[in-house]
Amino acid sequence: MPTAVVLPTYNESENIERMLRSLRRVVPDATIMVIDDNSPDGTGRIAESVAAELGGVRVVHRAGKNGLGTAYRHGFGLAIDEGFDAVVSMDCDFSHDPDVIPIMLRSLDEGADAVIGSRYVRGGGTKDWPLHRRVLSKWGNLYTGFVLGVKVRDCTSGFRAYRGSALAAIDPRTTRAEGYAFLTELVVRLSRRGSLIVEVPILFVDRQYGTSKMSGRIIAESMILVTRWGIGDRWRRLRGVS
Repeated sequence: MPTAVVLPTYNESENIERMLRSLRRVVPDATIMVIDDNSPDGTGRIAESVAAELGGVRVVHRAGKNGLGTAYRHGFGLAIDEGFDAVVSMDCDFSHDPDVIPIMLRSLDEGADAVIGSRYVRGGGTKDWPLHRRVLSKWGNLYTGFVLGVKVRDCTSGFRAYRGSALAAIDPRTTRAEGYAFLTELVVRLSRRGSLIVEVPILFVDRQYGTSKMSGRIIAESMILVTRWGIGDRWRRLRGVS
């Protein structure tokens, strides 16, 4: 199954080489697309150097830091245009274990349209998170699933594998949200199309190197958009009934 791994990066100089080597080991035939937002710490330059050695790695240098959503839209657009059968998305900081990718790809082979690496199914979890972060993340996902009516326990996980045709059908290039709201928007689109979404357990491990991109603004944006989408859905259903 021709596979692309889309890897957004910003200031991941301490992780990028190790991640690229790990991915080449785990999915040796995959095309790795590094979408770098002009990292001032030289992440893009390091990626280019490793790419020249490993092969099968493409480094896209963007003009500046424009957000996770735009980075994924760029990478997914390239993968769709080039006709990959499977598209994997993940973080570069090793919070997502590359060794799980073959399990996710196997689920696609078995008929899933999208596979989510989930912290909130049996066998999944988080490591070294403070209590407030665990509560906020789990509550946020419960709220999202309830408000939007999607039967996915981890709507904000960025560790995913998509069937290329399923991803093309929801056309992520037409989404508008950023941050974790972007990930939720894709889940909602997949769910509304009746796509088969499977969750596989992962252990999310906090980064050892570099700085987290999580912020209060990103969380607030996600909750506001989820609420707005939920209200909009209910209003449309009411108008349809009347």
